[in-house]
Amino acid sequence: MKKTTGMDRAATRNWRAATRAVRGGTWRSEHGETSEALFLSSGYTYDDAATVAARFAGEAEGMTYSRLQNPTVAMLEERIALMEGAEACRVQASGMAAMTAALLCQLSVGDHCVAAKAAFGSCRWLVDQLLPRFGIETTVIDAADNAQWDAAIRPNTKVFFFETPANPTLDVVDLEYVCNLAKAHGIVTVVDNAFATSALQRPLDFGADVVAYSATKLMDGQGRVLAGAVCGSGEFINDVLLPFQRNTGPNLSPFNAWVVLKGLETLSLRADKQSENALELGRFLETRVPRMLHPGLPSHSRHDLAMKQMSAAGPIFAFDVESREKAFAILDALQLIDISNNIGDARSLMCHPASSTHANMGEEARVDMGVTQGLLRINVGLEDPQDLIEDLDQALKSAGF
Repeated sequence: MKKTTGMDRAATRNWRAATRAVRGGTWRSEHGETSEALFLSSGYTYDDAATVAARFAGEAEGMTYSRLQNPTVAMLEERIALMEGAEACRVQASGMAAMTAALLCQLSVGDHCVAAKAAFGSCRWLVDQLLPRFGIETTVIDAADNAQWDAAIRPNTKVFFFETPANPTLDVVDLEYVCNLAKAHGIVTVVDNAFATSALQRPLDFGADVVAYSATKLMDGQGRVLAGAVCGSGEFINDVLLPFQRNTGPNLSPFNAWVVLKGLETLSLRADKQSENALELGRFLETRVPRMLHPGLPSHSRHDLAMKQMSAAGPIFAFDVESREKAFAILDALQLIDISNNIGDARSLMCHPASSTHANMGEEARVDMGVTQGLLRINVGLEDPQDLIEDLDQALKSAGF
């Protein structure tokens, strides 16, 4: 591969998914390094004043300041865009920075946003608390009910915002229906795809306008760094998102970008294997717990839809053991699986959402979205699934299951 081939869409558009994940976006310096270079620089120098003026005027390509461009960050953005099937991508400092930027860059006072009630706790805070502060109206609906999307539309509706599968209840939204409905009304769809990533689901293929990520999760996949990303059309990314990002500064550090670049090389391998392990654990748990929430199992109410939209159900699922006391007893008895609120990690992790990721929502809102006191969420890692089953088995027995 030549030094700039990874940035050449004329070449990379013909590459298949695995090749894009390993080589997409790669730009090599004059040294010809194999691994992507890490550029730790806040600013850049110029040979003459005219070059500075041309770059700041947008008349010439080149770096100006690392709040706007950085070579390592630019490589990550191009790779994510290629894997997502997007025209462009901008990365942010965290997943929540990405969600916030994707919404605030396009919403203003008097606008209306329709959002799914099943969502990560901080995403619900954006919808329930932050947007209304700026005079942006919001409506929260059951996103699995297509009729509720229709009913929620107002003349000033500008954005549909949802996650599928949703955190932590694994609600599955009909991407094709909701995205087509939005387009018919001139509404922008913003899809949080963190549970799946492009390795398992590509919302743009179903008509989504914008896809947002916590790249902290499966993209990094090893619990090392925080990162976020927003993908979409060149017009949206450059004309709508970039002015917001340029002037508010939720930027990703070059080092974190480099770490995520390395994670993307094995994303598909990890996502597939972790999904396979999660399905095996799901089958085991289904016979032992009162309620399972795993879209990969036929018992899930939207199993067929999930399998239509996804190549695999992902490494994350949830189950309900009816009470906080029983949930805590299971967590406390774990010997191999870690208690942690992160997801997407190569290690298996489990948490109690009602007291962690969704603790600040209030009991009424939690109950409305299905986050009960007995709900446990598990991220299944790359360990031998039989070891995980044995750990869960002894933990369940100790809790009376």
